[in-house]
Amino acid sequence: MTSPVLDCTSFHEELRALAAELPKVPRADLHGFLDTAKEVSARLPGDIAEALDRFNTHGNEDGYLLLRGLPVEPDEQLPSTPTSTPAPTDRELLTMEAMLALAGRRLGLHTGYQELRSGSVYHDVYPSPGAHHLSSETSETLLEFHTEMAYHVLQPNYVMLACSRADHERRAATLVGSVRKALPLLSDRTRAHLYERRMPCCVDVAFRGGVEDPGAIARVKPLYGDGGDPLLGYDRELLAPEEPADKEAVAALSDALDEVTEAVHLVPGDVLIIDNFRTTHARTPFSPRWDGHDRWLHRVYIRTDRFGQLSGGERAGDVIAFSPRR
Repeated sequence: MTSPVLDCTSFHEELRALAAELPKVPRADLHGFLDTAKEVSARLPGDIAEALDRFNTHGNEDGYLLLRGLPVEPDEQLPSTPTSTPAPTDRELLTMEAMLALAGRRLGLHTGYQELRSGSVYHDVYPSPGAHHLSSETSETLLEFHTEMAYHVLQPNYVMLACSRADHERRAATLVGSVRKALPLLSDRTRAHLYERRMPCCVDVAFRGGVEDPGAIARVKPLYGDGGDPLLGYDRELLAPEEPADKEAVAALSDALDEVTEAVHLVPGDVLIIDNFRTTHARTPFSPRWDGHDRWLHRVYIRTDRFGQLSGGERAGDVIAFSPRR
């Protein structure tokens, strides 16, 4: 089986040269920045381009692709880890943001979600005191397994995470559970029960329209699509089956995903690409020191024309409004 990890250390010089062709202040004209990134991404080193194209077309059993050893600033040259969001419009391009632009445009369209992070497209992911337990800004508690925005009609095809700075003890792990690995662990009866069955699902705080608890306003199918190679819609915190048989089947799916989970410890120079239609992911706890050098990731969401996520005419950098699955 092909490894989901690609060592990119031998391509530093080429990648730095490509990054240097990108506009230096991406948020000043994000659409233009991403258009340039699309042009430049056509000249990515062959091994990287091939890995991205293959993953985009076929996926893999693991449900993720890890580009390891990409160029990144030395820690002392990075700004302090952010403490607020969104990033200032005039912040200059960081190397890992450039890598997200080049790899992401090879895959599809960077997308912002109107209700999330003020509609920003590039997200800084950092620990924040008192963060909601469903937020990526948590640190000292487990961020539970979830398919990103499984309740959103236009959920991203890929979640991309780039690491500029790891946590101090390098304890934090991104956990990925692939439905392709979990499926053989389910009985035929459970698979048949979950397939194309709509179940109540709550939504993340950002999408609740200011209502503290609007209840399960979406309907999500845990398994759907090609019966032999189904897609996954799963959220351990938000999926809310009501019928006893539904609860039993979802519990079996949850156990199977736990059994096949892989841990990815992100280090500076990593870009992790998660197949958001065939996996669920989580993050283990870590302890911030609040010293300006805590864990700092960059996140973007990518949509492609697979599974109906694009209808034509969209542009990288567009921001879209919430539409719950029904």
